[in-house]
Amino acid sequence: MRTDSRMSRTLHALIHMERADGPLTSEALAEMLATNAVVVRRMFGGLRDAGYVQSEKGHGGGWVLATPLEEITLLDVYRAVGEPPLFSHLVSEDRPECLIERAVNAHLSATLRDAQSALLAKFEKVTLAMLSSGFKEASTGKGKSPQR
Repeated sequence: MRTDSRMSRTLHALIHMERADGPLTSEALAEMLATNAVVVRRMFGGLRDAGYVQSEKGHGGGWVLATPLEEITLLDVYRAVGEPPLFSHLVSEDRPECLIERAVNAHLSATLRDAQSALLAKFEKVTLAMLSSGFKEASTGKGKSPQR
């Protein structure tokens, strides 16, 4: 199963946007994220629809934050990028008639639902400003060196 990195890429881009001197083009963001500008535009569509970013066309245009990072939570971003899978698919459906497989799947499914609920509750409490402040601490020598 391929890993879905929309969440981490979006968070990375949003924090860079806060530090930018002006709008960032899809191309600039794509280069920063090692992806394609079309991917950036698709990824940011949900953020724009939710009112977290806005885009301006033309010379000097690009993406800018429309909402302060203090008002955006991890849960907000998770929802805006389409609620990507949080966990790999652990449930096998090779033999649905097997009672043992059914019992295992029922337990795994319930456990994954509980874990997802706990994770989303944590996402709701963490703002992007909190992530950004962690970056600031790291860049001033109070923590580990930031990675691009």
